[in-house]
Amino acid sequence: MTAVKIDRDTAMACKAWPFEEARKVLGKIGAKLPAKGYVLFQTGYGPSGLPHIGTFGEVARTSMVRRAFETLSDFPTKMICFSDDMDGLRKVPSNVPKGDMLAQYMDHPLSSIPDPFEKYESFAHHNNAKLREFLDGFGFEYEFLSSTDCYKGGKFDTALLKMLEHYEDVKNAVLPILGEERTATYSPFLPISPKTGRVLQVPMEEVRLASGTIVFKDEDGTLTEIPVTGGHVKCQWRPDWGLRWFALDVDYEMAGEDLQTAADIAGKITHIMGGKKPAGFHYKLFLDEHNQKISKSKGNGLTMEQWLTYAPHESLAYYLYGRPTSGKKLYFDVIPKAVDEYIQFVKSLEAQTPEQKIQNPAWYIQGKDQSTPVTFALLLNLASASNALDSNTMWGFIKRYQPSATPENAPFLGRLVEYAVKYYEDFVLPAKQYRAPDAREQTALTDLVSRLSQLPAGADAEVIQTEVFSAGKENGYDKEELRSWFQAIYEICLGQSQGPRFGSFIELYGIDPTIKLIRDALSGDFLKDKAA
Repeated sequence: MTAVKIDRDTAMACKAWPFEEARKVLGKIGAKLPAKGYVLFQTGYGPSGLPHIGTFGEVARTSMVRRAFETLSDFPTKMICFSDDMDGLRKVPSNVPKGDMLAQYMDHPLSSIPDPFEKYESFAHHNNAKLREFLDGFGFEYEFLSSTDCYKGGKFDTALLKMLEHYEDVKNAVLPILGEERTATYSPFLPISPKTGRVLQVPMEEVRLASGTIVFKDEDGTLTEIPVTGGHVKCQWRPDWGLRWFALDVDYEMAGEDLQTAADIAGKITHIMGGKKPAGFHYKLFLDEHNQKISKSKGNGLTMEQWLTYAPHESLAYYLYGRPTSGKKLYFDVIPKAVDEYIQFVKSLEAQTPEQKIQNPAWYIQGKDQSTPVTFALLLNLASASNALDSNTMWGFIKRYQPSATPENAPFLGRLVEYAVKYYEDFVLPAKQYRAPDAREQTALTDLVSRLSQLPAGADAEVIQTEVFSAGKENGYDKEELRSWFQAIYEICLGQSQGPRFGSFIELYGIDPTIKLIRDALSGDFLKDKAA
């Protein structure tokens, strides 16, 4: 990732949240390059399931902080996406094949369980591949790191021996949040049974610092001694988090608000071992339209796959940029607004001063070739007016408005057209509710047809919009009622209660097709079609 050269004083004064977080990283490292030679940003992933919107959000937001940091500093950076693939399987996912086979491997490390999809050497390898494919598809810059590789390859050995040295202190950092029964058996280390291969949650019979080993009762009751190094143990998840921070010297990691207590404990463990907790913050979890937390089991709210069916991933990153420490509603109705707000930020970015650029969300997100002459709202209304169920219909209108535009030379617009058709088909079309005009609306719309008929073929949106205003004002709509006039146009002609500036819509759709649209609405054709 290449930092954008912006005056350092300007960057230090920026109040955008990624820069606030970047300054925390500078504070954590003491404004000097760490001994490892780079500043490390990390995100974590549990590969018992497939990547989801939380995965995207964490990587996208961390990337934003990384970009801000690279603007504040010349220090090299890395971002690691860490997969906890040595964790034991606790339950069988409902969305994968061969559930009966997986059930036979309960408590085995995910990286030692056969792949139910029969494509990779293990279940973890399959999900890790999906994670990398997922991240690569969005153009994220990162390095992948596997828990199994770190434990078995020796990368964690020094940290594991350090944890063994401070065994009681690490254990005591976790005990206050545990119940009485769990407290009696808790150990930071989870031995992997040499006999069954299962990750065991058992108490330690003995901790032998001199030999770097632990003693426990295996599943058959025999006392067993194994080293804590070399992949023979896996740490409980809170100590594992602290172990990772210490071993890798992580400088920044964010997490959800539901993990705040766990992160505090992991930070204490890192400190006990002689390290320093990373900088970071706790983002709020997503809400549905009723302000209820989104739950996979309830199926409420909006999934990432659903968002990406109807809008580009850049718009989702933009939506995640805003107010990460406040609860965000995630449901279908927020999509069009998010897309158009992102488009507007992209449009304004080029002409902005450096101070303005780093306050612009698009500066943290923008990919290549993302200019578009048409907003998403206009495309949705174009689809609605033309009843477009395919992109060719849409491009027929767009090429009259912008003759040089094609899906090849305007790829972002091409993506938006496909999304608009799908959104229209699934959400707008089923909800269309046309109504008949009242007497005043009939008169005003008839006048609008007359005014449009007198306009030259090349009239621009502003000229058209003036005529739309005039048709309303001169037919009984005073200044306070003009909002109702535009609402009436949308309800009578498009079967919906709101839309973009009608002048811009007519410029895109065409004057003659709009005249026909209004005449068909006035004759009741749309109501007849709905009844049929």
